[in-house]
Amino acid sequence: MVVWILLCIVLLLAAYLLGSIPTGYLAGRLVKGIDIREHGSKSTGATNVLRVLGTKPAIAVLAVDVVKGVLAIAVTRGMLSIPALLALAPASVNQAQWQPWLITLAALIAILGHSKSVWIGFTGGKSAATGLGVFLGMSWMVGLGALITFCSILAVFRFVSLSSMSAALMGIVLMVVFRQPFPYQLMALVGGVYVILRHRTNIQRLLAGTEPKVGQKVQT
Repeated sequence: MVVWILLCIVLLLAAYLLGSIPTGYLAGRLVKGIDIREHGSKSTGATNVLRVLGTKPAIAVLAVDVVKGVLAIAVTRGMLSIPALLALAPASVNQAQWQPWLITLAALIAILGHSKSVWIGFTGGKSAATGLGVFLGMSWMVGLGALITFCSILAVFRFVSLSSMSAALMGIVLMVVFRQPFPYQLMALVGGVYVILRHRTNIQRLLAGTEPKVGQKVQT
């Protein structure tokens, strides 16, 4: 039992460390030698990278942040498919019921890691891109639907924040529509609400009509 618990802790720690890779912060240091948390919206996410560093660094940061979420799920699921590791579980553990819960915890911790990175004083981005990666890792259909929603809203309204929140909401809906396991549905709800709460200042600016669109600079 002790060994199995330690294995689960290691898997969750790995998910957090993957999510916590400070991609935007590293991009700021590498491209301009700056701390991106001192510029623009102060976020380390791809949107602020776009405003401060430009298109190419933003695309790179976005891609890596999505991959972080995918990897967090892939590593957890992959490790739990190794027979030798499964043999460590107590006989009382129902693998079919328990694994979705562990994957759900790994997903939420990866999302948390992106916004609360241990490497940069528990600061970070708003977890939208890593959340998309988590969706893709858990269910490609849900992830694809969230991505299409993001791109569609962005094309029409040109607000990244609105697009991100819309994608988070769509992920919640699609987890139910595609009949994903209940833990996955719960993860989409909790993770989606968390992403939206991380955008609360954006919501205020949207309501006030001061939220910058793609290509505009944010007030500092």
